[in-house]
Amino acid sequence: MALKQYTRNIALSYAFTVCMNLSFTHGIWMIYLASRGFSLIQLGALEAIFHITSFLMEVPTGSVADIWGRKTSRLAGRVCYALSLVLMYWGPTFWLQILAFVLSALGYNLESGAGDALLYDSLLLDADESRYLSVKGRDELLYNVASIIAFLIGGYLASVDYILAFGLTILSSLVGFAIALFFREPVIHEEMRKEERPSLVKSIAHSLKTQMVDSMKVFASTPRIAFLIIFSESLFAFMICLFFYLQNHWTNLGYTTDVIGIIFSLHALVAALFSVNAHRIERAIGQKGILIVCPILLLFTLWTVALTPYSALFYILNGSLEGLLAPTISTYLNRLIPSRFRATILSFQSMAYSLFMIMIFPLVGLIGSLYSLPLAFSLMAFLATVLVVPYLVLITRNKNRRKL
Repeated sequence: MALKQYTRNIALSYAFTVCMNLSFTHGIWMIYLASRGFSLIQLGALEAIFHITSFLMEVPTGSVADIWGRKTSRLAGRVCYALSLVLMYWGPTFWLQILAFVLSALGYNLESGAGDALLYDSLLLDADESRYLSVKGRDELLYNVASIIAFLIGGYLASVDYILAFGLTILSSLVGFAIALFFREPVIHEEMRKEERPSLVKSIAHSLKTQMVDSMKVFASTPRIAFLIIFSESLFAFMICLFFYLQNHWTNLGYTTDVIGIIFSLHALVAALFSVNAHRIERAIGQKGILIVCPILLLFTLWTVALTPYSALFYILNGSLEGLLAPTISTYLNRLIPSRFRATILSFQSMAYSLFMIMIFPLVGLIGSLYSLPLAFSLMAFLATVLVVPYLVLITRNKNRRKL
């Protein structure tokens, strides 16, 4: 009897995570496009287009992962991302930049549900799912280590020539594609896949109908899934807005790209330390403790970045929130979601994130362009407070965890 048939997927997924997150342009692309004459309003519009695309395509791409496989989805994601970088660097017009961001969103969509689904199902089929939190914690650690390296090197490369940062990121994406070729597809419902493969349009239409209906039944029977998705993705949207617009804010303050890279790398280091210890923190304060601590940390860092001259220091501290939230929320959701619908429901999670970004990101860019980025950060902190305070009241009053 073959045991641990999918063990290699774990190591390969770690290597894939490293390559995927060696994105040497992640901390400098807004600075690069601004240097080419694109305004904050245009940059906000481009990011909104990214998230509109992501919002519209999350369910179809999640269904692709459920039908044709997590491996196929991850391979296609790397190709889309590499093409988006080529267009972002060389595209001289706003319309070509729109195409670049659409491709980038597709690359994100094809990876978002498929990555966690492949990892969890590999452990599940090897009867090792109890290890998921620690495996996901290591995966988050590698993500943050790769991010630290990418921020440090990317900031330096950008100070020399932006083509170096873009070229190395494209190469890293292609290496990730090569690694994904060796994944072993978890066989969850292979017979259904074979029946639906012949027609692409028919398969997606059938998938959207059946899987969305069944997924909604899962939400109805387990409302905690919907709650956790809304909770986590609203926090991530505020954190990502801060990350992107701080690039331009610090540039306006006279920070060079290599210094900005160092700040981002320190943020990632704090996130890595918290992610690798997420299971210990969860044991110490429990699920409800994490659901209370994370939004409090968010409000603290948003207000201190907006109102104090120590935005870099408090942004670095914000890394603790990212490192703690990502592995724990992923673990909670995967424990609750049936394997058959895992990639699709995880795609709903990304849709919620995109919806929040569509609402918040362009608004911050508009205020930053018309007035100032510190004012935009203050507005973002105010909006977060309006959302988080009632949420905290509800959480602290709810003594029955099943009603969360």
